[in-house]
This record gives sequence, C-alpha cells and structure tokens, in this order.
Amino acid sequence: MSYFRIEGGRPLAGTFTPAGNKNAALPILAGCLLTEEPVRLTNVPDIRDVRTMVDLLASLGAEVHWESPSEVVLRATQLTGRKIDPELAANIRASVLVAGPLLARQSEVELPPPGGDVIGRRRLDTHFLALTGLGASIEASGSYYMRAPRLRGADIFLDEPSVTGTENAVLAAVTASGISRIRNAAAEPHVQDLCRFLNVLGARIGGIGTHILEIEGVDRLSGGEYRIGPDHVEVGSVIGLAACTRSEVMIEQVSREVQDTLRLGFSRLGLDWDAVDDGIHVPGEQSLEVEADFGGQIPKIDDGPWPAFPADLISIALVVATQCRGTVLVHEKMFESRMFFVDKLISMGGRIILCDPHRAVVAGPARLRGARLQSPDIRAGMALVIAALTAEGESEIHNIEQIERGYERVDERLRGLGAAIERVPE
Repeated sequence: MSYFRIEGGRPLAGTFTPAGNKNAALPILAGCLLTEEPVRLTNVPDIRDVRTMVDLLASLGAEVHWESPSEVVLRATQLTGRKIDPELAANIRASVLVAGPLLARQSEVELPPPGGDVIGRRRLDTHFLALTGLGASIEASGSYYMRAPRLRGADIFLDEPSVTGTENAVLAAVTASGISRIRNAAAEPHVQDLCRFLNVLGARIGGIGTHILEIEGVDRLSGGEYRIGPDHVEVGSVIGLAACTRSEVMIEQVSREVQDTLRLGFSRLGLDWDAVDDGIHVPGEQSLEVEADFGGQIPKIDDGPWPAFPADLISIALVVATQCRGTVLVHEKMFESRMFFVDKLISMGGRIILCDPHRAVVAGPARLRGARLQSPDIRAGMALVIAALTAEGESEIHNIEQIERGYERVDERLRGLGAAIERVPE
C-alpha cells in the first residue's frame, strides 16, 4: 500500500500520450473467449482492472501470455469453467461482460454480483433484457444463473443506452443464429472499438458509431490482432490538469470526434485548445471564465450518453470549475454517489454547494490548499490529483489503488510533464 505525496502550484509542460482505453480493453478481452484461436492485443493499458480481467479469463481456462506490459496474447481453446470466481468478480465491474461470450461458447454461466466503483446503483437489467431477448433464461438467487441452449438473433430495444449492456448484447449476438438488431445502443468510442475488434475476427457488425447496430450472426470467429484505441477520458483528464495548473501541454491521438464531445463541457468554463496534426495543443494561459447562458443565466455542465459530455469527466470538470471566474451548475445525471467527493474539495478551499446527490453549484476562482485526502473511486481520485497539483502546499492522496485501476502509471507519466508527485510506502 502506498500514497501519493504531491507538491502543488507548479506549472507543467510537455507532451502527453494517452494509454489504451480501459473501457475498450475490458470488453475486448472478454471477447477473446468467443474464439478458439489466438488473439494478440496491443496498446493494452497496464492497470489493475485489466490485470484482474486477465486473471478472470485465465481462471476460465484461457491461456494468457504477456509479451510486454502493453501486449498480450490470449487463446481460449478449451474453456474449463462456467462459474465465475466470486472474488475476482467482486473486484471488477466488467466481470459481467463474460456472460455473453460464455453463453455463446458454453450455453450457460453462473455470474456472481460484479464489483467496481461505489458511485451509486449500477443496474444489470439492461444486460438481462438483451440476453433474454437473444434466447437466454436467467435465474437470480445470490448469483445469476444463465442458460441458453441456442442463442438466436432478435430485434432488441434496450431500455437505456447502457455501455456494458450494449457490449454484452453484441458479444452474445455475433455468433447467434440469424440477424440481430440492437436499438437504443450505446455508441461510445469503447463500444465502437469492441465492434471493430470483433469484425477483425470475422463478425459482421454494421452501424458502428450509431445507436442502431445490425449484426449478422456467424458460425465461428477466427483469431487476429487488434490495437486498442486511445483513452478519451485520459485526454479529458489531462486537458483539465493543464487548465487548472495554467500549463501548456500537447496531447497526442485526439480525434475530431473526441474534441467535439469534450468541448461540450469544457467550453462552458472558458477552456479551449488548438487542433495540431493528430492531437491538440492546450495553451498555458487561458481566461477560464464561465460562459453564461443567453440572458446572463447561470450555465450547466451535464453528462449523458455519447456524444454528450462523458460521465467519467464530470469529476474533472468540477475541479476545473473551482478555478474559473463565475458560477456554474454541475449536474451528474447517471450515478447518485459520484458527487460525494466534493467535501474533499471544500476542505481544500473550493467554493461548492452540494445541492443533492446529482448536482453541485461551483463558484470560482478559489485558492486551493494542500490537504490529506482519500481517493473514493477512479475518476474522483484523478480529480483529487488535479486539485492537489493546483493547490498551494503539499497534499497526500491515499487509497491510490482506486486511481490505478483506471490510469496507467499515473505518477510516472505526470512526472514526465514536470509534476511534483511521488509514491510513498504507507
């Protein structure tokens, strides 16, 4: 166990390259169970959640070989288990993503309740709606026992555009007999990445990037090689860091699509950047003034399904708002416990009113002070790192294992930008 010791108030500079997308790596790893042939994945983020998922696949009989910290070869020639290890499942929300592949390969699976961040209720109903629509039966008694002698294509309208629910439906449908149509599907970059990966293995998925996916089932998938795309949440996190610390930073591998989505939230805080080649340049000095709505009304930053501003960046936007002139309402629509880290920002000097579990009013700019903090979850933990690097004086951030579930070698990579952050043994 270690913690981060951070000296704040220093400007940063340099070039940042985002790691592979965590939320793409996890379903893609689960998708490797669909084929008996070897699959090579590159640009895999070396983080705790990925290592846990790999351990889970190995416990089911998959052969796993790490060629390097960012490259892994998997082969699921013979699966030896239908019951998912409860301890591994409790450590990772994405354990639910093996349900679709195991139903496709073995016709049954016993799934313990998945773990993950404690950011509110995270329902599984959308997963079950999709899987039962494809022919599965599900019994719940502590664990979830699912059985599907034969998966059949179907026209499914999801009750919400759930990312993991869409992914599970896709994973189950690609080898189901007939044609599937998934409507109200999630369209986030990591969902697109999963679909492109499966197409490389021989799946037939159309409508990628839209909210209607058309899937023609195939008898089997082959092996192949796939490079996982960059993590747009890391990109947004570093944009927020650059803004708060008044730093000039280059960020590589940022598509136009990602830039447009991130601007939905950050532009309301007076934050902007320039497109350069395949990346962006964040200027060192920006006005950071809240852009009022027409008529001078207080604006709102809120999240939603892609291409709306990502829920995983609401915590980051809230920290940026503490450094902006003006008042803004931050509305987290999706998870009712994600805003509960604001008390830590208030203890650092942030001028924030938590209205209810979903909304906070932020007035700035505020002079933040160093503090001793606990990371409650992945995204709030990164938000606290940004706050600490912005604050005057020294901070300690404990429970950093939460942060490292989603950000690869975060201390080392931030030191590459000049951040005064060190890992200290407890």
